[in-house]
Amino acid sequence: MLFRKLFLLVCCSLVLTIIFGQPSGNTTTNILPGAYRMEVYLPYLKGKRVGVFANQTSMVGQTHLVDTLKKLGVNIAKIFSPEHGFRGTGDAGEQMSNDTDKQTGIPIISLYGKKVKATAADLKNVDVLLFDLQDVGVRFYTYLSSLQYFMESAFENSKPLFILDRPNPNGFYVDGPVLQQEYKSFIGMQPIPVVYGMTIGEYARMIAGEKWLSEDANAVYTSYEQAKATRDSPIHFVVIKCANYTHKSKYQLPVNPSPNLQTVHAIYMYPSTCFFEGTTLSEGRGTSHPFEYFGHPSLPNTLFSFTPESTAAAKDPKLKNQLCYGWNITDAPVLPQLQLKWLLQAYKLFPNKDSFFIAPKSHQPQDYFFNKLAGNDMLMQQIISGKTEAQIRTSWQPQLDAFKKIRKKYLLYDDFE
Repeated sequence: MLFRKLFLLVCCSLVLTIIFGQPSGNTTTNILPGAYRMEVYLPYLKGKRVGVFANQTSMVGQTHLVDTLKKLGVNIAKIFSPEHGFRGTGDAGEQMSNDTDKQTGIPIISLYGKKVKATAADLKNVDVLLFDLQDVGVRFYTYLSSLQYFMESAFENSKPLFILDRPNPNGFYVDGPVLQQEYKSFIGMQPIPVVYGMTIGEYARMIAGEKWLSEDANAVYTSYEQAKATRDSPIHFVVIKCANYTHKSKYQLPVNPSPNLQTVHAIYMYPSTCFFEGTTLSEGRGTSHPFEYFGHPSLPNTLFSFTPESTAAAKDPKLKNQLCYGWNITDAPVLPQLQLKWLLQAYKLFPNKDSFFIAPKSHQPQDYFFNKLAGNDMLMQQIISGKTEAQIRTSWQPQLDAFKKIRKKYLLYDDFE
């Protein structure tokens, strides 16, 4: 009875928070992320030992999902964390070790760095798994890879998995080069474009349905699909949908998804400006506007100037303490497409073009970080050869059209087209 009363009380307060307490920048004020819809998934957690893959974005109103569930009497046995850690304080690429959450005393297992996949031992004392991370809808954002490995762990170990879906702030278009498998890495594991226009729940359905998981996980998922009609399944795989969301929605995140994506505008620009991470230019880390400032000391000094410095979000940023010249795009219009103009302009103005792209020791195309971001070596060659943005975009179209056909099969929400 106490469990039920608490549940109803929290649910009511959460609905009020969502309807009346969202940021004023939202164009849709009644969107409910999957985590809020506790009446759907909470019954499956009662009496179970629960493992939660979460970070600082896993909020239910003003309270973290883990804290909310604990108050409702759910037994959280283990926390799993992605890049930047459970509380979201780690720098980009920073190695995060296993820990204990100071607020709850629950053990945390880091699944970023040397270890990216939960083992059978990690899941031994867990009955049910929850996945709740806020994605930004860009292929090279590492939460997609974390999702894939977590799904594989769940399926391979026959653990029920609930994915608590969240809106995609870049879910209103599809664009960019499609990844080729020889460029597969933790910042891009599947043949999808840079901007894929799916929520993380829809993407989970796609990688399972297209058999893009490990061989063992694919076999288990096939058995699950075949057994659903009889309810005799080796696993339970459910996406808890968002309410009142469509791919036409413009959703402003209430919590920064990572330390260097600090505004909704930066999230909109991120698919276009993250390519600078594969060049010698600063991508704005160590400034007040990461991914909205970018430049280099050798660019013309008539351009916008800024100096990257050590910050809590970027302890050792590229070109630290060096005066850079480049661009400030904090007021750039938001378009339903990836924008290449700044990358092309920067290359054209850069004096030493041989050092524009950061070269690996091997000098092999698949080892260039820029090519891992792009998902192929074609974009780099197109930039070097002086192709226009229109010409480059035209080269993407056949693969984009093929991807869109696959994507349509797995959508849970009304599309933008």
